[in-house]
Amino acid sequence: MRQEQNGCVGNLIYTGITSLDGYINDVHGNFDWSMPDAQVHQFINDLERPVGTYLLGRRMYEVMSVWDVMPADPDSPIMNDYAEIWRAAEKIVFSASLAEVTAPRTRLERIFDVDAVRALPGDVSIGGATLAAEALEAGLVDEFRMFVNPIIVGGGTSYFPLGVTVPLDLVEQRRFDNGVVFLRYRRV
Repeated sequence: MRQEQNGCVGNLIYTGITSLDGYINDVHGNFDWSMPDAQVHQFINDLERPVGTYLLGRRMYEVMSVWDVMPADPDSPIMNDYAEIWRAAEKIVFSASLAEVTAPRTRLERIFDVDAVRALPGDVSIGGATLAAEALEAGLVDEFRMFVNPIIVGGGTSYFPLGVTVPLDLVEQRRFDNGVVFLRYRRV
């Protein structure tokens, strides 16, 4: 768990858009089934607004870096809003293989330093199943946010790593018009 910083308790949040069977992509690496509609995307924007720092693995950085260069679209105010939220936050990419990061407000770290992550203040979001697994194994994740899609994909990359037990308390749930269910759990 994260520790208190300057009177505020840091909060490490693991968010994922998953299939009903718990995968963030299918066996071919596809995740086109997980694209949020306007209602879900607006909800995600509101959840992400307080995040000050994103922790990303290489693949998640490569997927999300599009938000750093996406031009504003007058027909997509929700996407424009998310791009602004993303650009305002600090990003730390953990990768031993990535040569460099090119996005603004982004730095590259070669190893996942548990103590450095524990010391990050405020709301911190972790993205990518492999990186999140390291944080889970170290006991750092305080909150889990899942957007469960009404689809079974039969395999792929699991949202949760094997062999980790974490007792949780359901603190929020919501069903969207498109059948997506949001679940928010806190570590007990």
